[in-house]
Amino acid sequence: MEALYLDTHVLVWLYQKNLKKFSTSMLNLLEKHDLLVSPMVVLELKFLFEIGRLKVEPMKVLSSLQKTIGLAVCNDAFSITVYEAMDLDWTRDPFDRIIVANASVFNAKLMSKDASILKNYAHAVW
Repeated sequence: MEALYLDTHVLVWLYQKNLKKFSTSMLNLLEKHDLLVSPMVVLELKFLFEIGRLKVEPMKVLSSLQKTIGLAVCNDAFSITVYEAMDLDWTRDPFDRIIVANASVFNAKLMSKDASILKNYAHAVW
């Protein structure tokens, strides 16, 4: 099955079971792909928790989604992703840069509602 990477906000919405945020076509994509996140998403979840924008520990979110939707964290060589990110000069956001680069290394789709990502990453979907 083909991989679909998920942006941080997508993970939060899925954990919250806030499916109204997703179109029917996005829900279909979620059902038809292996679901992955960059390790950078895990770090961003931690930052969101630390500043109070996420009320649940990141590992609880990941554990829950691993059980309910089969989510996995990409564990391929981080150095390859970092080198890929060096060419993504359309953003100064280190989270977005690494998240997109991780998907890009595998020429994979990335589900994100982020307008900048949708504009700049050819395989971004929303």
